[in-house]
Parts: sequence; structure tokens; C-alpha cells
Amino acid sequence: MFQRFLQGKTAVVTGSNSGIGLGIAVELAKAGADLVLNSFTDTDDDHALAAKLASDHGITARYLQADMSKAQDCRALIEKAGACDILVNNVGIQHVAPITDFPAEKWDAIIAINLSSAFHTTAVALPMMQSAGWGRIINIASAHGLTASPFKSAYVAAKHGIVGLTKVTALETAREPITCNAICPGYVLTPIVEKQIPDQMKTHGMSREDVIAKVMLQRQPSGDFATVEQMGGTAVFLCSAAADQITGTTISVDGGWTAL
Repeated sequence: MFQRFLQGKTAVVTGSNSGIGLGIAVELAKAGADLVLNSFTDTDDDHALAAKLASDHGITARYLQADMSKAQDCRALIEKAGACDILVNNVGIQHVAPITDFPAEKWDAIIAINLSSAFHTTAVALPMMQSAGWGRIINIASAHGLTASPFKSAYVAAKHGIVGLTKVTALETAREPITCNAICPGYVLTPIVEKQIPDQMKTHGMSREDVIAKVMLQRQPSGDFATVEQMGGTAVFLCSAAADQITGTTISVDGGWTAL
């Protein structure tokens, strides 16, 4: 759709060896961007994935391990990348429990990985973008960055925080050719979500179709999952010239969830 208009740009995508992060990385590679992939593991498969993306799309791609719960690792990731024209803050974890039973260590980890990591990577990436004279920051928030659900206190707080960080970043760069926006997905069919379906079928005594319709997608009016390719396509659009004046906002890809 956008051909290879991102040739010569380097994209750092956190949490990108699977799921939404990988889907975004693939679409950016199709548009010609060089890639820095990331997760907390450091396996042969991680590096092989980067090599395959490079071969498939005629780009350069590297894999850099980082523990995104640690400020120094977040900052070192961008420094090791050496260049960062496009920053996609995607990494995230989840834990579900009532506030009264929510483990303090889970709260700390979710806030660190889902929110603080984006602050640390952005702080190092922005000077690189300013020196280059162009930049795109795309924060992967959630429908839970705009609304809430019970038992997800840390996740909802972190995603609301990401939306706020997005607005502040956009205001601080508004006079520069740098934009910052948040994509707010609803339910996306990722490998992690796919693995949850059999467990939900057992828990609720339902068929696969009923679990998807009545449990997982109950709040998603379209009745259908979003795809990682759609997440990637939205990210690529935000990197295009058509989005030069789109900054400080959220784009919901949630099948109407936040319209309710």
C-alpha cells in the first residue's frame, strides 16, 4: 500500500518476537524500514527471526535482548540500536486480580514494563530523532487506556498512563517533524490469545465459538478479533506523510469497544 517509503529509517519495536509487536515489525519491514527487534529472551530463534525478516524484506534487522522492567536496560536498548527514527513501545504484561488481592510485585512489574519502559526509551530516542530531523513514536496502549474493567487495576492504570505520556510527548515535540500517537487495540488474535481459548472452553463449558463470542469478544461490538496485520498497517500509516499532522491522539482498533 505504502510501497517502500520507509527505506533508510530504523524502527525499534519493543516486545517484538511475537504477537502485536512482530506484526508491526513485519509491516514496517514491508515498507522498507530497518528493524531492531526486542524481547527479554536471547535465543537462537530470536536472532533467526531477525535474520528471516531481513532476508524476506531486503532490510537489515537485529535482535537485542533487554529486560524492559529495568530502566537501564530500556535506555541501553535504544543506545545499542544506534539509530531510532521510529520507536514502537509495545512491550507489555498482564495480571488479573481484585485490588485487595493484587500482589504488590505484580503491580510494580506491570507499571515498570507497560508504562515506565516507554518513558525511558522515549527519553533516549527523542534526541536521535531531533538530530535526524524526523521521528515517529507509536505507543501501543489498549482499549483499557480509554476505559476500564474490574480486576485489571495495574494494566488499566499503566495504559491510561501511556495515553497521558503520548499527549505530553506530542506537545513537547509539536513544533518539530516528530509525532507521537497511541494505538488502542481491543482483542487482537495473537498466539497468546489463541492459547487462552481452550482454557476458557473448559472453564465455562462452552464451545470455541461461544467462548469467543460470549466471553472474549463480549465488549467488542464487531464480534471479531482485530489482527496483528491491522495493527501493523495502522502503525505504518502513522509513519506516512498523511499522518504528519496527527499527533497526541489515540487511534482505537477495537471493533467499536470504546464507542459503547
